[in-house]
Amino acid sequence: MSRLIYLIGYRGSGKTTIGRLLAERLGWAFVDADACLEERYDKSIKEIFAGEEEAGFRDKESAILGELARRTDAVIATGGGVVLRDANRDLLRRTGFVAWLSADAATLWARIRDDPTTAARRPALAGGGPAEVRDLVAVREPLYRACADVEVGVADRSPSEAADAILAAWASHSPKSSG
Repeated sequence: MSRLIYLIGYRGSGKTTIGRLLAERLGWAFVDADACLEERYDKSIKEIFAGEEEAGFRDKESAILGELARRTDAVIATGGGVVLRDANRDLLRRTGFVAWLSADAATLWARIRDDPTTAARRPALAGGGPAEVRDLVAVREPLYRACADVEVGVADRSPSEAADAILAAWASHSPKSSG
């Protein structure tokens, strides 16, 4: 059984909150990949985007993911766009159990809008607002689906219920064949 659980999903899906619960229940470490990136470069994601644009940020994000993938006994909350690169999706699939936290765009937008840290730390990628969420979720959804071992809808679940669903899926998961 995998000793890494990755949480993927769009911004506002609850990766950090649910990840902390999962780690606590498993007695594992919790790691927020975005927080690692910000700490490493001593800048917010928004500042990195402003200085290096998206490609520079994605290079840094991939490097952090590569480091985190070498850990064991950890729940890792990834950045919402980590799935945009083929190599990242492959690394996620090869090195851990991947849980996709999914929700409709309206739910995600409401959560993002109500989170005071989002505007300060995260860039608008496609103009901002509900249209950005809708457009980016549409682009990313097939990528999330392609690398997820389980999809857990979070719009109508509490963080605790989502953690329970992930743990149940992880416990019953048989490793993917490598051929």
